[in-house]
Amino acid sequence: MDMVVNDPVADIGADVVATTRRGSLMYSRNRFHAPWGAEFPAGNLASFHVITTGACWLTVEGADPVQLTRGDVVLIPSGAAHELTDTPQRPTRPMPEIAGRTFDDGAPPSDVVIEGDGPATVWICGGYRLAAGVRHPLTSVLPDVVVITAAEARGTGLGAAVDLIAAEVDGTGPGAPAVMASLVDLLLVYLLRTWFAGHRDSAWGRALSDPTVGTALSLIHTDPGRAWTLDTLARATQTPRATLTRRFAALTGQPPMAYLTAWRMSRAARSLRDGDATVRQIAHEVGYDSEFAFARAFKRATGSAPGQYRKSTQTTS
Repeated sequence: MDMVVNDPVADIGADVVATTRRGSLMYSRNRFHAPWGAEFPAGNLASFHVITTGACWLTVEGADPVQLTRGDVVLIPSGAAHELTDTPQRPTRPMPEIAGRTFDDGAPPSDVVIEGDGPATVWICGGYRLAAGVRHPLTSVLPDVVVITAAEARGTGLGAAVDLIAAEVDGTGPGAPAVMASLVDLLLVYLLRTWFAGHRDSAWGRALSDPTVGTALSLIHTDPGRAWTLDTLARATQTPRATLTRRFAALTGQPPMAYLTAWRMSRAARSLRDGDATVRQIAHEVGYDSEFAFARAFKRATGSAPGQYRKSTQTTS
């Protein structure tokens, strides 16, 4: 029976998001009147900001300030320190100090207001907890700052997500926390999808849209536990082995079988962090008949044995 392969950009983007983050959080809903400046410390958190009213400036160390206006969305995928200000080079205060709470304390989103006579900027910020373990090459090619303008988001799923978040941000409707959590998750998927759609000339953009490589990636992500070999993957993509290997490596930076192993380890790391399946069960789920072979591959990829990895990540979560 033929396997059904869907849109690689959508499916793989969502798959990678689910595997490389450990949940999301809404931090605050902000209404800041000029003059103001907020700094966000570096951390194991991919921060996002959504501007709903007015404008501000984003500054990341080593880069020129970028102006953000209503409807713009920004993601700091690496967790780098950054600043938001009403005007460039404005003195800043740490956002946790302004808000009176730490960024990753797990509390519900708070309303933070800086009163004043100057123009108001209304914006929402939150983040995605980054998972320990293997970093997927798709996310590693993202720039330090991903900005999607309102014009780029208009008419897309990202634009719809931004509108819904803005509508739900007061948190007064029934089930608002659950709705907002789902919208924040969707925001990341749509943001990545929109960014890659606009950067199809990048290696990964070409990989996801290439008929052969995109199909191979979809097959691997759809069924990582299948006993894939280069032969079976080549037959499934109806491509000679040498051609598949050459095109796959050129666009993803890895041969097909190396990518398969790396993705299996990413999936296994997620199961160890977030689930209660045994190591033997996880090994079988990601395509290993031998628990020993799986443990050896996992330690080679992460530097820790599966049991040690599970203990360390559950202790620090």
